[in-house]
Amino acid sequence: MLRIVPEETKTKDLHQFLVGSIAPRPIAFVSTVDEEGNPNLAPYSFFNAFSSNPPILVFSSNRRVLNNTTKDTLSNVMNTKEVVINVVNHDIVRQMAVTSVEFPSNINEFEKAGLNTIPSEKVRPFRVKESPVQMECKVKEIITLGDHGGAGHLILCEVVLMHIAEHVVDENNRINPHKLDLMGRLGRAYYVRASGDAIQTIVQSVTEITIGFDKLPAKIQTSTVLRGNELGMLAGIKTIPSQEAIETAKSDPSVKKLIAGANHTEAIHTYIAELLKDPKNNLEKAAAIAWI
Repeated sequence: MLRIVPEETKTKDLHQFLVGSIAPRPIAFVSTVDEEGNPNLAPYSFFNAFSSNPPILVFSSNRRVLNNTTKDTLSNVMNTKEVVINVVNHDIVRQMAVTSVEFPSNINEFEKAGLNTIPSEKVRPFRVKESPVQMECKVKEIITLGDHGGAGHLILCEVVLMHIAEHVVDENNRINPHKLDLMGRLGRAYYVRASGDAIQTIVQSVTEITIGFDKLPAKIQTSTVLRGNELGMLAGIKTIPSQEAIETAKSDPSVKKLIAGANHTEAIHTYIAELLKDPKNNLEKAAAIAWI
């Protein structure tokens, strides 16, 4: 494997290895104001949620690599201790890109990007009207990680009020990712759209103990057909199939034919893999066949 030693690697190259590997990253569309109330808007992909109680978001405003200067956002949050973090969906991603331009401090990025301000209720910075989720925050702490180009400043923000567009919430009062249609950041100029076929449902209970990979039949563990995801589905079942379930699977005409044929182990494993393309309906059957 390619070995990257941080202290032996140029910062601009190390940055790209990091952001290309740690991806996709959510985008914080950060709105701030200076001490006179002038608005600033900028995107940050060193961002995530780190606590629900209290609700804490963290983003990092890094020092510029080329000239080791800091951004207006950092100056504003240091002075006002308030921020609005808006999410970026597909509808506004190109407008967001405009705000990443390093305009002079007196330029209003809302106007440059054609986005509309909307007053916040509990903090001074404006919300982005077009964003489907807007989080008003108080800045709890700013942690400086260094004084060289590329060094981050972790900005810990406590959410004091959320605004969520009603149309992205489903009948269970949960956000529907397809309707939210978020964008994520990868390395360089790459982005990813979190909706449609890009979204997968992976159901795995975290409170119920599963059998684990070590309890799978030896031939399944060493299969040359079944891959990691398929083995993970089988390892994630709660109990080993009953003998009755195994016998029922063995009596299935399709399975009987596979067992009777040449290279029957490979054929059975291929059939299991096909079944696991629809684990919601076929996991129990696939597991029973795996134990034949």
